[in-house]
Amino acid sequence: MEACGGSHYWAREIAALGHDVRLIPPVYVKPYVKRGKTDAADAEAISEAVTRKTMRFVPIKSADQQAAVMVLKTRTLLVRQQTQAINALRGHLSELGVIAGVGVTKVKALIEIVRDEADDCLPKAARLALTEIADQIEALTRQIDKLERGIVAEAKRDEDMRLLTTIPASELSRRLLSKRWFRIPTGSNPAVTSPPGWD
Repeated sequence: MEACGGSHYWAREIAALGHDVRLIPPVYVKPYVKRGKTDAADAEAISEAVTRKTMRFVPIKSADQQAAVMVLKTRTLLVRQQTQAINALRGHLSELGVIAGVGVTKVKALIEIVRDEADDCLPKAARLALTEIADQIEALTRQIDKLERGIVAEAKRDEDMRLLTTIPASELSRRLLSKRWFRIPTGSNPAVTSPPGWD
């Protein structure tokens, strides 16, 4: 079966019926598609790809593993939304001459300006709109903190994660359970696009 959004669920269901299920990454199936994107052409390509001795398969994830990935993806989504809201607040305030230093911590000063009714540097309509953005930033910050606390608690409970933190002189071991670790961007390896066996 080609690995896709619902494939892990269906792989578990089909395996429960006694079948041997294997998931193939779509990038490995694509070279075997002879013509347009149709269900029949995809099925033929999957049948061809699965017969290759060098084919690599995707391990079937358990529901718990999928849930853990959902937590991380949700956190990533919320961080992106928070960044968008912060950039919107900064941009709108800079149009009115209100500027603060770079960084998430400096946004608190901007939010205080927006919430200060006695400060007349903002027109009433601007204050109304910017208050909504400030509320959104604060709500997103609370949601992100809640998810991060859950991730750290799970990392402390999980034996494999605890073992990773014991690696001596490892940058990962020092940062894994710290809140700062969540702010560090991660890189990724470029996807391999050639058919299996060609690399």
